[in-house]
Amino acid sequence: MPSPIPVTRLLPKDLYPSLDIGTCSSPLAQISHGSTLQVPVKRLHGRVASRLWSSVIHWRQLRAIEPVGSGGFGSVYKAEYLGETVALKKVKKYTKNKLASRQSFWAELNAAHLRHKNIVRVIAATTCIPTEYEEENSIGTILMEFVGSRNLQQLIYGSSEVLGEERCLMFSTDIVNGLRYLHSHSVVHLDIKPANVLVSSEGVCKIADFGCSLKLEQECEIRAISPHLSHVCGTYTHRSPELLKGEGVCPKADIFSFGITLWQLLTREPPYTGERQPVLYAVVAHNLRPPVQNHAVFRSELGRRCSTLLSQCWSGEPSCRPSAQELLHHLEQLRFLI
Repeated sequence: MPSPIPVTRLLPKDLYPSLDIGTCSSPLAQISHGSTLQVPVKRLHGRVASRLWSSVIHWRQLRAIEPVGSGGFGSVYKAEYLGETVALKKVKKYTKNKLASRQSFWAELNAAHLRHKNIVRVIAATTCIPTEYEEENSIGTILMEFVGSRNLQQLIYGSSEVLGEERCLMFSTDIVNGLRYLHSHSVVHLDIKPANVLVSSEGVCKIADFGCSLKLEQECEIRAISPHLSHVCGTYTHRSPELLKGEGVCPKADIFSFGITLWQLLTREPPYTGERQPVLYAVVAHNLRPPVQNHAVFRSELGRRCSTLLSQCWSGEPSCRPSAQELLHHLEQLRFLI
């Protein structure tokens, strides 16, 4: 299950002496009043630290907070912090499963120590919130880079912009580049879908929302998922069959979800119709997948190649799916056909 990240996973040893230790209360542990979780913090000198995330938010440096969006996870705001535009995410409790909400908050930090152009950068996170900033049922606050207010979900279904083949493959390459980097650091996202891919003003896609993610142990490719998170994490339309069956987690689960996302990019249609439970059963028991045959998008040479790649990505057997590295090679080949 997601847990507070140990210092050894955050930083190389030679950086430890340059850090100060800040404190924030841990929502995971059953601890006595006054106990704290210690997380490494780099001192900020007038600007947002570019390499390390902090467990301290300088609340008085927050300016011009305005809402961007909200959902089951909480609320996101656009703000100014230490002279830079940032996104402020307030994570709220799940009323039916408080443990899952705490785990979800800490899962958000599984990739906080990573820096990549296709992953939303975490700047700071804390559970210590001043009264004037606190919301009812709030677990904690996360500051992240502000990518923009658009995601792929909005671009696919709520926009009249043309999504040509080249643009779809460019977006797909961004997503897979981010996945390759995450998987190389033993982080599995577990909720890849268009709504969790932000699109910058320059057209760069960045993977966001790590509340369902897991950190695999080194040299471990498969990990059991916590039953506390199994029913609140991930989107059923994008979940791999092995996760729907409650089996172990491996990076290939993200590849399945990417396959569904790529199909949405190409078709601009919802992957399934009908009620949730019949769809879940059909995905697991009858190998139900989004329609490819007789779809106009897949009649060209490029479309047929994409169809083949999709069938590999959403194979019911994880070992038959390509890795993120292999996917990049396939996508590069597809771009030569445009």
